[in-house]
Amino acid sequence: MTPEAHRPPETAPDSGPGGPDDGSAPDLLLAEPDPDIAKRALARFTASGVRTLVCHDGAEALLQVGARGPKAVLLGAPLPVVGVVQVTELIAKLHPVPVPVPVPVPVIVGAGPEGAAEATAALEAGAVAFVARPYRTEEIVPLLRGTRPTDDAAQTLVAGDIELDIAGFHVYVRGRSIQLPVREFLLLRYLMERPNKVISRSELTQALWGTDTLDSNTLTVHVRRVRNKLRDEAGSRCTIDAIRGMGYRLECGREDGVPAQILSTRPAQTPT
Repeated sequence: MTPEAHRPPETAPDSGPGGPDDGSAPDLLLAEPDPDIAKRALARFTASGVRTLVCHDGAEALLQVGARGPKAVLLGAPLPVVGVVQVTELIAKLHPVPVPVPVPVPVIVGAGPEGAAEATAALEAGAVAFVARPYRTEEIVPLLRGTRPTDDAAQTLVAGDIELDIAGFHVYVRGRSIQLPVREFLLLRYLMERPNKVISRSELTQALWGTDTLDSNTLTVHVRRVRNKLRDEAGSRCTIDAIRGMGYRLECGREDGVPAQILSTRPAQTPT
């Protein structure tokens, strides 16, 4: 462990009342090992209205998640002391967001070429997105807004044998519950709102990540994980088909002569 391994967490000096320095939950916990990158990112996030707390290693990130309960976490890879994969796994297990029911704190991983392998492994461990490092606030701020759980009234989407409870953050296949991280849940929701229709890759990345210039592998990984959970874990008859050169389609077909449909108490809102 280096002498700088546990520097005190940083906040913007002008956070003021309601900011992360008053003990309230910050919008974002940034775990960034490079002090210069962290300083620039803190200034940009603060200017964008994102209340940000900064630490510099994985162990401190875990402590701050437990102590401060941030709404989202951004991990810079490679991360010292405790790596981003372990941090991602532990946050998912130990620190749910209790709104409206416990769901995992969204974890975003930032990496350049030297941290790409670790960031990809973190996606497999449950991180919701992989972004460029040094960070671009225009890429990350819309993503933060899209990962926050909402207080939407009870609403259920049904497509084929899949039932998705938006307010309760539950997914069922023929009555059997399956667990999805936040980003996979939002992806399935978006497809279920448009069953049997081809959705372009750019539309999906714009709706779920706030950009249409996302690394194509990020969407591919998330689609594959949702597809495998529906098909292999739950035995769903629905499939997520890749339409070459066009995008993806949730194909539910017909069951007992009834077409796939959406049932809800009110119109669903797409992620923002």
